[in-house]
Amino acid sequence: MSFVPVFHAEWIKIRTLRSLRGALAGILLATAAFSALASADADTGDADPLFAVFFGVSFGQIAAIAFGTTAVSSEFRGALGLTLAAVPDRRRWFAAKATAIALPVLAVGLLTGLVTLVVGKAVLGNAGPGWTEGLRGAVGCGLQLTLMALFAAGLTAVLRSGVATLSVLIPFLLIVSFVVGDLSGGVADLLPDRAGQVVLHSTWDGTLGPWTGLAVTALWTAVSLLAGGWCLKTRDV
Repeated sequence: MSFVPVFHAEWIKIRTLRSLRGALAGILLATAAFSALASADADTGDADPLFAVFFGVSFGQIAAIAFGTTAVSSEFRGALGLTLAAVPDRRRWFAAKATAIALPVLAVGLLTGLVTLVVGKAVLGNAGPGWTEGLRGAVGCGLQLTLMALFAAGLTAVLRSGVATLSVLIPFLLIVSFVVGDLSGGVADLLPDRAGQVVLHSTWDGTLGPWTGLAVTALWTAVSLLAGGWCLKTRDV
């Protein structure tokens, strides 16, 4: 079976699962709501206006991770054997699954970035970022959310469990990343969540720039997906 019908089948799964539609909505709602609160509470004299506008991405990416995790873990609850019987090429199936995950998250992520930017500029007024810088942040927002969803998808394929994946990633994002960031200096900037969020800052003291930070996150994501594809190919269902 060629890639297109495999992708079409995976796309039908993605858009018919209620939990996945809820996770997509959660990306937009969590990011916009927490960003609006951060913008309203920002000290316009000291705060980074761009990061104040996109502060909620830290919470929206949890919903993106839940989306990527659920999309893959649902296969391990009994459907994977049937899926692979129809698509014996496991790498082609996993590529189609990853594409079906990436496209809706990217679309929702870009929409989220634009909505968050408009809301943030309305709250901050003249103290907000310029449109050029803001649009860079909006695009970066969409890319970061997509990469984190795919990172979670690859890790889920390795661990074969959505619960295990969320048990690792959510505490890491909410606790470990911040603790390591406070204690380790520039090393923490290479973590996948922190590297990708450099694009959401007006200025950054670290060695990474806006796009090199996203490239680091993309590298983490590529390793995760390759590991997930390798595990699917070498292990029994």
